[in-house]
This record gives sequence, structure tokens and C-alpha cells, in this order.
Amino acid sequence: MAMEDPAIYMVGGSKGGVGKSFVTLALVEYLWRTDVHTVLVETDTSNPDVMKAVHDEIECASCDLDEAGGWIDFVDFCAEHRDATVIVNTAARSQAGVARYGGTLASTLDDMARRLVVLWVINRQRDSLELLLEFGETFPRALTHVVRNGYFGTPDKFTLYRESNLRKAVEAQGRSLDFPDLADRVADELRSQRTSIRKASETMHIGQRAELFRWRELCDAMFSKVIGVDRTVHENQAIEIGRSAHPPVS
Repeated sequence: MAMEDPAIYMVGGSKGGVGKSFVTLALVEYLWRTDVHTVLVETDTSNPDVMKAVHDEIECASCDLDEAGGWIDFVDFCAEHRDATVIVNTAARSQAGVARYGGTLASTLDDMARRLVVLWVINRQRDSLELLLEFGETFPRALTHVVRNGYFGTPDKFTLYRESNLRKAVEAQGRSLDFPDLADRVADELRSQRTSIRKASETMHIGQRAELFRWRELCDAMFSKVIGVDRTVHENQAIEIGRSAHPPVS
């Protein structure tokens, strides 16, 4: 099913180890099971784990967003798949490329009739928030949802984010979301086998499969809060996250 005015969902975090790949895998699975035509842009060229997991199931492209040419390829891929929802799995330490070349995408969103929706995955460290402030300077009109990764603790443990001005800015239009933790044995299996959630649900042993389905149901509940809702946000309601609009994280 093609969505009207399909979005570009950018799963970001600008650093490694926060769980972007698992959020991306879960989003691919959610959109597939809700019958949304989806394509993937993999920007982690050194370790394209998400693309390797799902390339047999959806069309994928690899784009190096550290280079100007990679952003050109990214925009062209989106333009060539106008009827598809685009999911972007971003590489670690991608902020330099975003700051230097991200305007290539920002300036073409209107021409492509695309909305940029950011799922910003955080751990409990301050740099997760500071990197989002920097990202927002390049994409001030993006609709941003912050995703607290439950691997790092329950929502009340994310004290820096909870008490920050950034949270208030995000929640003015977006959401603070909670990504569920997945049992280590199942997460390790997905990671080591580089398999999609769809394939894993067919091949895992019954105990692991039960845990996968429990986790998937929680992921579904999280995504359902924002997928489909974000399209109702009008241009003049877009978030402006950036140093010029908000004070530093406090």
C-alpha cells in the first residue's frame, strides 16, 4: 500500500551503540505488516547490518552521507521511489556529513512532496541530546520524536533528557517514545545472523520466538503512536530544534 505524501523516516542518533539498527529493523517490520510500501536507505557503509538483514525483502540503496555525492544519490533514490515510504538507517558519527551536505535533502523536500520525520535514538548520556541540537540546525522543519532505548533503563532513568529544555521542544509537536528492551539471547541472534525480524519469527526456537513476538508487540504499540499521526502536522507547526531556537541542554 502506498501512503499519500509518504514520509522519509530517518533513524538517527549520530553515534554508535544507541540502538539505531534495532529501531530501524523494527520499523521495517512494522511498516511491512501494516502493508506500507517501503524502501531502505543504508548509510552505514562500513557495517551495513540492516541492509544485509532486509535486502531480500525490500529494495535497498547504500549511500555514503559523509560525501556530497552520497546525498545526491540519497535524494535521487527518494525521487525515483515517490510512492514509497523511505526508511534511513544512519551511520555512527554522521553529524559532520549532515552539517556539511544535509541541505541537499532539506532543500528538496518540498519538490519531492516529502515529509522528514526523525526518530532520534538516545541513551542516558548528554551527547545524545547535544547531537540532536546540532542535527536540528540542518533540519529545523523536521518532525522529531525522541526514542529512549529501554536497553539503557526505564524512562525515569533518562534524567538528563526528562529535565532538559530539549524535551519540552520535542514534545511541543513530537513525542518522547520508549523503545522496548529485547532479551539478550534474541538480540544476539538477530545481530549475529543478520536476519530480519520476519525471517527470525519463522526460524527461531519457540522460546526465543515468544520473546521476539512480545517485543514486537511493544514496538508496534510505540510506532502506532506516531506513524500516520505525523502526516497531520502542517508546515507551520514543524519543530525547530537548534541552538538559535533553544538554549543548550540543561
